[in-house]
Amino acid sequence: MIDTRRLRTLRAVADHGTVTAAAAALHLTPSAVSQQLGALEHEVGHRLFTRDGRGVHLTAVGRIMLAHANEVLAQLERAEAEVAAYATGAAGEVTVACFATAISAVLSPAMAALAVTNPGLRVRVLDAEGDQGLKMLLDELADLAIAVEYRGAPDATDRRITRRPLYAEPFDLVLPPGRDEPVDLPALAEETWIGPYPGNPVHDVITFACEQAGFTPRFAHSSDDFRAVVALVGAGTGVALVPRRALKDMALPGVTIQQVSGPERRVFAAVRRGAEAHPLLKPLLDALAAAS
Repeated sequence: MIDTRRLRTLRAVADHGTVTAAAAALHLTPSAVSQQLGALEHEVGHRLFTRDGRGVHLTAVGRIMLAHANEVLAQLERAEAEVAAYATGAAGEVTVACFATAISAVLSPAMAALAVTNPGLRVRVLDAEGDQGLKMLLDELADLAIAVEYRGAPDATDRRITRRPLYAEPFDLVLPPGRDEPVDLPALAEETWIGPYPGNPVHDVITFACEQAGFTPRFAHSSDDFRAVVALVGAGTGVALVPRRALKDMALPGVTIQQVSGPERRVFAAVRRGAEAHPLLKPLLDALAAAS
């Protein structure tokens, strides 16, 4: 009989690429993770990983096992959801990993609505960038993630998660004081750029939009805080693309804001596959959709 805990370990190692990173996510020692992998390989009767100096890689059998692990773990999530639904009432805590702008835009309004409609539902919020939320969800550090589409993100076919689109917002061009003339992206190829760090989904969206316009942006200053980005533009140190909702109610120090066609931030909610009907998660998903 295969131990489901070892299937979770298998998935964590496949997700993180190294035993050490998987151990940190699972709150285990690397030795314990290696032991669980060894025990799973013994149960299966085949090697599941190959190891090199940089990490571990799934074998063909490992990929087969991972596909089944995703289905088994999703079914366990469904079982928990059905048992919870059977219980009377929907009282408990849900942990949500969400980036700052979406906390203001949709999560806070949804929480306010739930306080009236589902007073027994407590929401615990973890501020996480758009790419980190999904990792926290899959590592079971969060029950729901509000995340951003980016190259390399799990897509709609990923068997580990269920997604619900929330909203899409355009980016606005932020120019230094005195730059009032209308411009388009190709005209900014030689400019100094300000934006989030590589790895932040917004950095990826900006880079892709500029590449579509025929150039690679030259980032001189980096910050994941859009207020800091706008302040740096206001100091005349460069130009930036900023999601429109992030500019709402922000002090704009003399900068010029222009609409630009193309870049867009697509935001979605995600839960582990099988958990979407959980009586604590379903009303939260519905409230987020209503607030979007």
